[in-house]
Amino acid sequence: MEAYIDCISEFFPEKTYCNEDFFNEFPQLKSKEASLLKIGVSNRHVVDPTTTSLDLAVNAAHKLFEEHKVNPEDIDFVIFCSLEFDYALPSSAAVFQNKLGLSNNVGAIDIVSSCTGFVHALSLAKGMVESNERKNVLLLFPSTLSKTFHKNDYNSKFIFGDGATAVLIKERNEPSIGQFVFGTDGDRADYIIIKDGGARNPINELSFKEDENEYGNITCRANFFMNGTGVFLFGLKTIPKLVNDILTKNNTKLEDIDFFVFHQANAFLLEAIRKKIDAPQEKFIIAMDQTGNTVASSIPLALNSLMKEGKLKTGHKVMFAAFGTGLTWGGTIVKI
Repeated sequence: MEAYIDCISEFFPEKTYCNEDFFNEFPQLKSKEASLLKIGVSNRHVVDPTTTSLDLAVNAAHKLFEEHKVNPEDIDFVIFCSLEFDYALPSSAAVFQNKLGLSNNVGAIDIVSSCTGFVHALSLAKGMVESNERKNVLLLFPSTLSKTFHKNDYNSKFIFGDGATAVLIKERNEPSIGQFVFGTDGDRADYIIIKDGGARNPINELSFKEDENEYGNITCRANFFMNGTGVFLFGLKTIPKLVNDILTKNNTKLEDIDFFVFHQANAFLLEAIRKKIDAPQEKFIIAMDQTGNTVASSIPLALNSLMKEGKLKTGHKVMFAAFGTGLTWGGTIVKI
């Protein structure tokens, strides 16, 4: 049997943070509005301090069960992909199993991955269906990244939004999920990092010392940090080669791809990548205006927008390409 993407549901926190809110909070940036708007975000959703990624995942799964008439008892494996977990142990996937009332025969694991997380989890699900006879693998991609931002980190506050997707992977006779390409460059791990608070660098008296960069953006070692310029150049150099590698491994030509659904990192970067790979604008999906960069959820959210709009047809080929923290990258081609 072959694995395929059966359905997707999404859930967002109630609180929104629009561009008007942003410029009210950071009035000194109004002069840079034109440049910021190129990022392609008008609105984002933001969790409150007491809401966890597990809470978002539970709500996304409930919506999937209701919207797509999925029987929770049919789920036989859960993959919880996030950067935030309720406890050091046990796994959030195990707690999720209890909260959703899933069978005790279900497998459940956490994986720590961010922007490339959807591709990582999808490859695991494909293997479980095609090698381990799992029939219904539930993938969860909750992001509460806003909790990690310094209060004066305007860069992160403008780009990212919180939210969650639940994706059901099932089996069928016809091939669907193609061959994967992966990459990792740990030498640039500090491009996207929270330096203090883990086993390597426990919180100390210097963890909250503010660090202001040349553009006036502020963060600290205990908060999220992203080298925006470095990540932009990384994406611009790495993704065109990734696209070629995906096409080669799947014996496919660029013109055979019906839609390109890449990690929704930044609309300006995505448009630059589109031009470098010479993909038609109407096939290249940019869908982050109302959500921002939602980390591992960004690809399933963009794919779901195509599904809801009725643009995806049976037999369409969709290329996924993701890149981010690690630094990592990966992708594949899926036949609908």
